[in-house]
Amino acid sequence: MSGRPFVKMNGCGNDFVVVDALSRPFAPTSHEARAIADRSAGQGCDQLIAIEPSPTADAFMRVWNADGGTVETCGNALRCVGWMLMEAGGRDRVTIDTLGGPTVAKRAGAHRVTVDMGAPRLDWTEIPLAEEMDTRGIELQVGPIDAPVLHTPGAVSMGNPHVVFFTESVPADDFVQGAGSLIENHPLFPEGVNVGFAHVEARDRIRLRVWERGAGLTQACGTGACAALVACARRGLTDRAATVAVDGGELEIVWDEATGHVLMTGPVEVERTGVL
Repeated sequence: MSGRPFVKMNGCGNDFVVVDALSRPFAPTSHEARAIADRSAGQGCDQLIAIEPSPTADAFMRVWNADGGTVETCGNALRCVGWMLMEAGGRDRVTIDTLGGPTVAKRAGAHRVTVDMGAPRLDWTEIPLAEEMDTRGIELQVGPIDAPVLHTPGAVSMGNPHVVFFTESVPADDFVQGAGSLIENHPLFPEGVNVGFAHVEARDRIRLRVWERGAGLTQACGTGACAALVACARRGLTDRAATVAVDGGELEIVWDEATGHVLMTGPVEVERTGVL
């Protein structure tokens, strides 16, 4: 573990410690992953990322959340890892495999990357939910039964589970933290869930805040931005392309009608390098 070089990167403020494990395995325990992610005693990040060899892609991306648990994928990290692989290989396109499936990353300008996140998974068994429901608007609410503050969110999997509430305004930190932590481990979601709060400002613009499963309130969540656009478009609240403004910046999301895939474009930033 010790002596491993890393690169600290972020995508719209969603930050990562990225370790190259292509030639030397990197297998931290959940305790070690938590210690690295710790913002006071460690390097500090939302997710710890390892770039590993893949038999079918240019690399495999493994993701640990700040709580030390592994998750399927991370959209903003895919852009960062894609950029690193393209820089290292002098290429404009790479394929990255994840536990949530393979992804293609392409250059979209200086320090900008487009990631093909694949088709959203919309059946209740794919999210997954504990019981059968129409995922355009599932039976879930926040607040009193007779006067809920939020209700009937959309559910989408982008390789990881998301629930998206539609809000009248942009919710405050304490609301996102309170509602998010409550819903993250709700029995309706057997694998836990990322919780999005989407305020539709126009048919091509969504203001989004996300409580990320295992990481908490984040500056940005790439799969969450994709899920929000899909959930909003399925309800007729937006078109199939929109700017999703997150706390840390803006992501361009397109749900392509021809392929059914969701494309996410946004910035990558290298903060520093170091050694664990």
